[in-house]
Amino acid sequence: MRWDNLRLIDDGQAQPPLIARGAVARTFDTPEFRGITFYEIHARSIINRVPGASRVPFQWTINPYRGCTHACIYCFARKTHEYLDLDSGADFDTKVIVKINAGQLTRRELTAPRWHGGHIAMGTNVDPYQRAEGRYQLMRPIITALRDAANPFSILTKGSLILRDLDLLTQAAQVTTVGAAVSIGSTDPDLWRAVEPGTPAPRTRLHVCATLNDHGIDCPVLMAPILPYLSDSPAQLDQTVRQIAAAGATHITPIVLHLRPGAREWFLAWLSREHPRLIPRYLELYGRGAYAPKAYQHKITQQVADLATQHGIGRNRPTDAPPPPRWRQPPPATTPGHEQLTLL
Repeated sequence: MRWDNLRLIDDGQAQPPLIARGAVARTFDTPEFRGITFYEIHARSIINRVPGASRVPFQWTINPYRGCTHACIYCFARKTHEYLDLDSGADFDTKVIVKINAGQLTRRELTAPRWHGGHIAMGTNVDPYQRAEGRYQLMRPIITALRDAANPFSILTKGSLILRDLDLLTQAAQVTTVGAAVSIGSTDPDLWRAVEPGTPAPRTRLHVCATLNDHGIDCPVLMAPILPYLSDSPAQLDQTVRQIAAAGATHITPIVLHLRPGAREWFLAWLSREHPRLIPRYLELYGRGAYAPKAYQHKITQQVADLATQHGIGRNRPTDAPPPPRWRQPPPATTPGHEQLTLL
């Protein structure tokens, strides 16, 4: 069992055998947390170097949670739960690790002599603004520490709780580079309920995008994932891009679904139940690996780019404004999407 950077606290209570001894297990008898167990731990470190950082445009991350109540069936981070001897399916959705000392650790590590700065990305593994954040409130002390250190950072989220911290984000933006992006794969309400059952509705995320922009925090949209045969028709793409444009998104990055181990099994099991006729088509697209063929990715990327131009996304940016940070920009059509690490 691997808890590489964790120091578990022990309150003397017996814990389930699948959780490392000493974690404090908590359940809350409220509708939004029913059936979910939170395992509170003390982490040993919080600012983590990204493995294979040369392949992505950020080197450091902070992840205050492991596991995610958003329960997105396609989430590539599902596999990481297996490192804790948990499964990548239901356990990922209902057994959430909470690093309760994340804020204190962030401040300590940012002020340590060995820290020389560097952009810190959040939301690259699981969403820091999932529902649990409303109870644990780990992000406020994290952002406060980043603000006080004038350390650049970015946040990718599907959660509306980010607006709770709008005051801190605007304060931080006065002293350092702050990036915020919202993930919206489709604005189809029926598809949203089916594949992202624990997330705020797309219209709520569009409101988040508009609000951030209104307060001077440039907010692009990661249009991800685009699901083959479920959200990729010309009409569906147009509807989604049109609504993203109306929210004032500064930029849009389309990313086609990718199916890594862990997510692959969970997603295909759902597909076989809900859309069994699509299984042969998905095996044709993903039979040789995690990524759809380059030609398909390029086609979707170009369609979205054309629609973004048509609907005026980015049109109101000043001509002398700097381009969005690299991690927000679409991956080249010639590469199979290492940048998709940014997908939640």
